[in-house]
Formats: sequence, structure tokens, C-alpha cells
Amino acid sequence: MSRAVDGQVDEMQASWLGTIGYSSALELQRSTLEKRKSDSIPDTILILEHPHVVTLGRRADDSHLVTDRSDLEKTGVEIFETDRGGEATYHGPGQLVGYPIIDVRVAKLGPVTYVRMLEKSIIEALAEFGIMAHLIDGETGVWVGGTPDEKRRTGVNPLGKKIAAIGVRISGGVTMHGFALNVSTDLTYFQHIIPCGMPDLPFTSVKLESGTKVSVEDCATAVAEKFSTNLGRSLQWVEMPHVTNANSA
Repeated sequence: MSRAVDGQVDEMQASWLGTIGYSSALELQRSTLEKRKSDSIPDTILILEHPHVVTLGRRADDSHLVTDRSDLEKTGVEIFETDRGGEATYHGPGQLVGYPIIDVRVAKLGPVTYVRMLEKSIIEALAEFGIMAHLIDGETGVWVGGTPDEKRRTGVNPLGKKIAAIGVRISGGVTMHGFALNVSTDLTYFQHIIPCGMPDLPFTSVKLESGTKVSVEDCATAVAEKFSTNLGRSLQWVEMPHVTNANSA
């Protein structure tokens, strides 16, 4: 299924799934992960939007919910405990979510190097829309504004605003979970949680930073292309005909 050149798989497939509930997406991730482990498919990135949902990573619990769990659920926000790294985050309409299923052993990437590659790909994609983004020493994710060198000079870290979050898991050398990029997200939903374990963390979006209307699909194309290039892969967009109940949770 996948070809190797100098030890590297030279293709990656991407699938745009539209809006899909979190539990359905998690099931799809797990089945895709097993297929990648058996080498029946090449490296794959699943790209989608979620309905309103708060996910709690391995380092999160209900203390990271500012709004009571039952009150959140009454407003239609689902809550899931998940096995990705990190704390609490929010997903919802207008947010690009990417779940790369990548064999990092074949790609010769360690966990930290893999995360840095994800961040780099998002930064390069944002530049296509005129947004200058950057990393912050000691923090995960992608940021806009602030002074990224300040921490190194003074120990004070003016973060700026977070535009993309990262949370991954590696199982048997293959990645799952991934990134969430705010495109036209309603950022008020982040007020219901302590996002990334950081109270009062400011967020921004592609819409706010660019001042123009950019679709989630446009951002999906840009990020997938940058990511495949950074991995040294050729990108092929494919359908996922086995996806069912895409709009269900």
C-alpha cells in the first residue's frame, strides 16, 4: 500500500470529513491507527470540524471546567475524557481539527520533533493568509502577537494569543489526536474551561487576525499541504466511504 524510498514512505493521504461528532471521530481514528500499524494504508491525516465539545486530556479533570459539567451539557456542549496529552480544550464549529495518523518510526521523528513539525506546518499555513504566527519556548501550540524572545531574555513570557492547540498520543509508533486551529470559532466557549491548564489564556482566530473571510476548508488544504511537504510526502486527497453517522456524536 505504501512505497518506500530511502526508508521513507513517499505518500500521505488526507480526508476532509466535514462535521463529525467526537466519539465517531475517535472511533475512526482508532480504526485508522490499526490499519496504519498493519501497513495496509499510508500515513493519513483526518481533517474535520466537531460540534460543540470539551475534551479533557490526560492531565485534566473537572477542576478544569469553569462551568459545571451538567450546565455545559444542558447547553449542548458534550464533554469527553480522552487519552491525548494536555489538559482541557474546546472544539466546535469554525475550528479546523486535524488528526494525523503517522508512523513516526518510518518518518524518523521523536515525539517532540513530531509536535514541532505540526506547529511549523500550521505556522507556514497561516503565513499563506497573511498571519505571522510563532512558537513560545516551553509552551505547546501556535501563537500570534506577544514577544516570543522575551522569556529567554527576562524570564517573563508575554504569550500573545493562542490560535492553535496541540495534543497527541503515540501508540506503537503511530500518532493519533493532533491539532485544533481556530478559523472562525466562537471563542467565548473557551470561557467555560481553563484551556491548556492556563487561566485567562487569550485566544484568537484566523478570521480575527486576517480580517477576511477564510473557510475551514481553505485552511485544511493549506495545513495538509504544508504538513505533507515537511514530512517529505506527496499528498493525495481521498474519500472515506466507510465513515457513517458523520454528524452524530
